[in-house]
Amino acid sequence: MDPMNRGPEEYGHDDDGSAPRQRPPRDPLTSDFGQHTPALARTVQLVSGDHLLTVNPVDGSEIELCPPGERPPRPTKYSAADRAELARSTRPPVPPGASLPRLPLLERQEERERLVRLLARGRSVRLTGPSGSGRTVLLDAVADDCADLAPDGVVRLSGHRRTPDDLLHDLFAAVFNAPLHRPEREELLAFVHEIGAVVVLDDVEFGGTALDELLDATPECAFLISATPDVPAPSTDSLLEEVFLGGLGRGGGLELLERAVGRVLTEDEANWAGDLWFESEGLPLRFVQAGALLRQRDQLRADPNAFDEFGYYEDAPVDAPFDAEDGHDVPLPSLAEGAAPAALLATRLSESARATLRFAVALGGEVPHQAHLPALVGDTHADAALAELVGCALVTPVGSHYRLAAGVQTQLEAVGYASDAEEKARAAAEHYAWWAGHPSVTPERVVAEVDAVLAALTALAPLTAPPAEDEESATAVRLGRTAAPAFAAGLHWSAWERALRSGAEAARLSGEVSDQAYFHHELGILAVCAGQFDRARAELEASIGLRGALAEKRGTVAGRRALALVADRTGTTPPAGISATAGEEVPDARYEESASPPGGVPAGFTPVPSLQPPGEPATVISRSGSASAAKPGRVKGLVNGTRRNLAAAGAGALLAAVLGTVVTLGATSNPDDNVPSERVGPNPSASAGDEGDGLGADRPQKGSGDADSTSRPTDPGDDGIIGTSDDPAPSSSTEPSDDPTGTKDPSTNKPTTKPPSSTKPPTSPKPPTSPTPTPTPTPTPTDPDPTGEPSETPPTTPETSDSASGPASSPAESSSAASSPADSDSPTI
Repeated sequence: MDPMNRGPEEYGHDDDGSAPRQRPPRDPLTSDFGQHTPALARTVQLVSGDHLLTVNPVDGSEIELCPPGERPPRPTKYSAADRAELARSTRPPVPPGASLPRLPLLERQEERERLVRLLARGRSVRLTGPSGSGRTVLLDAVADDCADLAPDGVVRLSGHRRTPDDLLHDLFAAVFNAPLHRPEREELLAFVHEIGAVVVLDDVEFGGTALDELLDATPECAFLISATPDVPAPSTDSLLEEVFLGGLGRGGGLELLERAVGRVLTEDEANWAGDLWFESEGLPLRFVQAGALLRQRDQLRADPNAFDEFGYYEDAPVDAPFDAEDGHDVPLPSLAEGAAPAALLATRLSESARATLRFAVALGGEVPHQAHLPALVGDTHADAALAELVGCALVTPVGSHYRLAAGVQTQLEAVGYASDAEEKARAAAEHYAWWAGHPSVTPERVVAEVDAVLAALTALAPLTAPPAEDEESATAVRLGRTAAPAFAAGLHWSAWERALRSGAEAARLSGEVSDQAYFHHELGILAVCAGQFDRARAELEASIGLRGALAEKRGTVAGRRALALVADRTGTTPPAGISATAGEEVPDARYEESASPPGGVPAGFTPVPSLQPPGEPATVISRSGSASAAKPGRVKGLVNGTRRNLAAAGAGALLAAVLGTVVTLGATSNPDDNVPSERVGPNPSASAGDEGDGLGADRPQKGSGDADSTSRPTDPGDDGIIGTSDDPAPSSSTEPSDDPTGTKDPSTNKPTTKPPSSTKPPTSPKPPTSPTPTPTPTPTPTDPDPTGEPSETPPTTPETSDSASGPASSPAESSSAASSPADSDSPTI
């Protein structure tokens, strides 16, 4: 089968044997000018605890209880080879071009051996040192030495902008193979409790009790944590070993500088390096940057025009270190330039590298991935700029990406690199909004660029303004709409929350009501996954209100379903009007059942339509205790009429009890031959003048309306709940019948009467054993009374009546009264 040229049999037609129509070849130069099929929205289904979450970037995510068939299997651990491959993928990318020689680890052998000994004993260590002291390089060396200490190997994690919960999920994802599965808190703790690994955690940003929780959750792991002195210290009860990392000695600084330059230092350079060591307190980062300054000086001394193609002389300050009249002699940088070398180093970089630094300053120090630099800078070779920045030590690796080194941000801002920060942030946001929403970009790739994306969104959201009529929605809003679903699908939920909150702020400032509703809906879904139901209810109700004002049917239904799930999980009644349309049918929408009442319903409950108050929808309740959502053609209203239904059912039960009492008292009060029990049947008598048709509520009238008006209450069953009877009610005569059974002649189909016998001895009457009535003949008013007694019921309508159905009236009025006894006058007994 040719996927590009499909035969007619593939469309439901028989193949006629002719060759399929070939498509003309496409010109690669003009392929983008044709009409393209719009890309489908990228939806992802994942399991979070007991919930099945469908990430929908258009109408809002949907959440429901995970069906048993959708639950993922128990996660399994990665093998050693898989862990090694995963570790390589999480390392920062190697810059293109010639790689610089790796600098040695100087004067750190004692600390290195101590850390390995502590980790081998299962102890956790906290390595504290200032920024630029070489903590990351020391951690890499110790991680190589501890590769075989633990059964699950060494796990490298980054604590940059991560919470303890994020680190627990990162540790779970690094050891267990569980795609599209985010366990809830209890499951997560159970899984990480089984992990036995050496966890190398760099750049942690929290301490105190939060750090204690992380260590207590992983008792089988030995942690090597690095932090700066400004991070809160561990609690006093913590079992962490403290190791402080200082600067290098004078000799170590000179040796590192020589390794960075690649030659032996001159006497002047050695003296300059000594002053630099005193000024920088021996931080290795300063010597690496100083080595970059000396390398640039050597290039200028060899070729005065070495940096002319980069525009160095155009951007250089007035007091440039190079003077063409002095030949090739270039003076050493000043001590101030050696202590803060970022500005001088940047002037000798290419234009693409300087543009990359401007983007990094605008993004709060986050350097975009090298694959994005050509699109951001506008140069096809801009990816080589990262190699220049790494060679000058202006950037440092953090997790899987790079960011500006310590102090570089402040130094560049002082020389004007932040003058166009808003413009650069807007350009980065527009690029990331297009890239994150492209169908070919996976959520994992967006998560890898999470810091730069969030930096662009955070910088641009407070600057959002309402767009003009001819403009599209605000850039920050579009970035939030495209990045937030990718973060959710990539299981980075702290970034998901940050993107939603920044997007909600941008939508509020721009006046985009539809986008505000989307962000509130997503925040409610996130709160449901986190178990914060009060917050979820508030966010979802705000979203439903905004979408209701805009008549967004799909989004409103999604919000109502989520709110019904919140009500079901918390055991509360959803707000009025929410559950009544929770299963409302919309195009391409699934049928859902609404939440069950919090207290449940009795087993075998049957609705009583005849006792339903007029104008109130009936409640449909199943045996499982959940109220089914109404479909078209079925009765609607699930919660609104519940109390009135119960009140009507109680009134019907009381009415049946009163009728039974009246019949029993009448049957036992007269021992004469005129036995009331034989004269009065269990059915109410009809009034005179109704032409023998009986009460209108007992027999359906032609064109009288709903068939539910003919049903009437029957005897309560064993559970005490009144049901309905579909049998037609018998008509009654103008006087009590002598035959309580109300039989008819089978040949003539006419009522037969049996006069009372005067010779029969009186017997004790028995009450009727079954309340179910049988048809009773109804003679016409012109026929003589079978008993010879005049009728005591006047033809006019009395004010009160002994009939259980109230005053006799016209058939239409009687039908209306019988269908709603709760609203009619009750008989006085």
